[in-house]
Amino acid sequence: MGPGGGMGMGGKAQSFGPSARRLLARLRPERTATLGVVVLVAVSVGLMSVGPRLLGHATDLVFRGFVGAMYPAGTPDSALPEAVQGQGVVPGQGVDFGAVGEWLLLVLGVYLVGSLFSWLAGFVLNGVVQRTIRTLRADVEEKLHRLPLSYVDRSARGEILSRVTNDIDNVSTTLQQTMSQLLQSLLMLLAVLAMMLWISPLLALVAFVSVPVSLALTRVIMKRSKTQFSAQWARTGELNAHVEEAFSGQALVKVFGRTKEVEQRFGELNDGLFDVSFRAQFISGLVMPTMMFVGNLNYVVVAVVGALRVSSGALTLGEVQAFVQYTRQFSQPLTTVASMANLLQSGVASAERVFELLDAQEQSAERTDETLPERDVTHGEVRFEHVRFSYEPDRELVRDLSLVARPGQTVAIVGPTGAGKTTLVNLVMRFYDLGSGRITLDGVDVAAVPRRDLRSRIGMVLQDTWLFEGTIRDNIAYGRPGATEEQVLEAARATFVDRFVHALPDGYDTVVTENGGSLSAGERQLVTIARAFLTDPALLILDEATSSVDTRTELLLQQAMTALRADRTSFVIAHRLSTIRDADLILVMEHGDIVEQGTHEELVAADGAYARLYRSQFEGAVTDGMTGAEGAAPVS
Repeated sequence: MGPGGGMGMGGKAQSFGPSARRLLARLRPERTATLGVVVLVAVSVGLMSVGPRLLGHATDLVFRGFVGAMYPAGTPDSALPEAVQGQGVVPGQGVDFGAVGEWLLLVLGVYLVGSLFSWLAGFVLNGVVQRTIRTLRADVEEKLHRLPLSYVDRSARGEILSRVTNDIDNVSTTLQQTMSQLLQSLLMLLAVLAMMLWISPLLALVAFVSVPVSLALTRVIMKRSKTQFSAQWARTGELNAHVEEAFSGQALVKVFGRTKEVEQRFGELNDGLFDVSFRAQFISGLVMPTMMFVGNLNYVVVAVVGALRVSSGALTLGEVQAFVQYTRQFSQPLTTVASMANLLQSGVASAERVFELLDAQEQSAERTDETLPERDVTHGEVRFEHVRFSYEPDRELVRDLSLVARPGQTVAIVGPTGAGKTTLVNLVMRFYDLGSGRITLDGVDVAAVPRRDLRSRIGMVLQDTWLFEGTIRDNIAYGRPGATEEQVLEAARATFVDRFVHALPDGYDTVVTENGGSLSAGERQLVTIARAFLTDPALLILDEATSSVDTRTELLLQQAMTALRADRTSFVIAHRLSTIRDADLILVMEHGDIVEQGTHEELVAADGAYARLYRSQFEGAVTDGMTGAEGAAPVS
């Protein structure tokens, strides 16, 4: 494994505009449906904006009838008050409730149809957003598989999970709740603007004064809240990372009595998240009341000026009524956008974090000009030719290493922690790329072989067993998709899984939990060995596969691994020297270099580093030659 430094994620947030545009750009595959949403919203807004004007006509009918009933029939227009002259008042004629009713029914129909189109727009938009988020999730999943192991090593698991789950869910919520409202608000703003100019350019000018004031105030508030929302989601990732870490190591936390420290750290992170979330919500929450205050002031000014225009006869009462409604509708889109400021800021902040993951540097491109020869018992030769490698540029770990593992040989690698043992395995698997030199498998440079093809020839058993939630049969068959029942059972019998499976309630159909908690450590390891056996690899890697089990179970595992190593080249990394005494070749590593190599008997006779390590295990001698390695890698 590589260095386990900081998270390697987060950093300074991008600007709101580019991230928002990039998020909207992901809607391009849905442009036809999106255009349909625009059309539906436009029709809905158009109908809704006509409503106040129609109500104004109904109001004028009532007003004219009410005033006309106050004067006898035949009264000349000049005898009427100046404010109602020329507005269609007929003396002696009262309110025509039939006509008023027709206008009101028309308004009701307009609003019903407008609401129907609005509902249809929301229905179509829901499909657009969910399909877009489904694609985004798929892109993130594919990206995770293209990331190099070094990226995962330096990133907290909880932080990555937070981006894949919490942040994407937040983006989905933002798109779902804001797209339709923003589009509707923009179109409503344009429609109402046109109607206001049609009724009275003077009143429209009065109403427009509030727009730059509102925009200026909103800009100031949103600028301050953006930083807080970015910090909020970064703190969320840190908290998730801590929870995941503490939960996965819960047993050790309790054993070492560190529960209080874990709870204290959780409290610190939780309080930090509370602080930034409170500030983000509070600051962004100022937008709504600010906009309402400006809108109410504007409403008062429009009402006063409108009343003066009615008294002078320049406007009818119905026109002023309609204009007042339009004033409310004009400020409503601005208020709606302002009220969504916190949701927008939060969603774009989450989108930035997802885009950072999507923009992360991927593993080196594949070279497909070479193919490995067909698998047979004569193949499996591995060569290291002047290999150099470092996890960090200023600290070289492997220096000019050369070795040959012959076909069918078992090569054991021993040495102190940090000497570079597991690093060699990572290089063979191409989890990391070489600094210089090359590694060949059967004469083919592994860097020139597709990773999938290379890794399909390699079986691996690690110290940390990994079982997924499923049956024992499924966990074994994971090594070879499409394996037959007989092949699975043959692998189980060869690796002694069959011995304990029949004692389980459901045999091979017994469901194990995600971490294999229903099985013992040795039983879990036997299942992973059976999985590797099923792959029938040309090259086998055993990385401390028996270090966490008791001596009796170790003997059983040794027998299983002996069967597994037959007729294939094997690399065995071990601290227990008893497990590698029969190896064909033992490599002793220190500081990334091979300091000794040979068989067990040859190395003991040489009385060098291996002999000191052997005596330290079996004679209790205290040695200093194999400890305190300098320049050790973070993971050995």
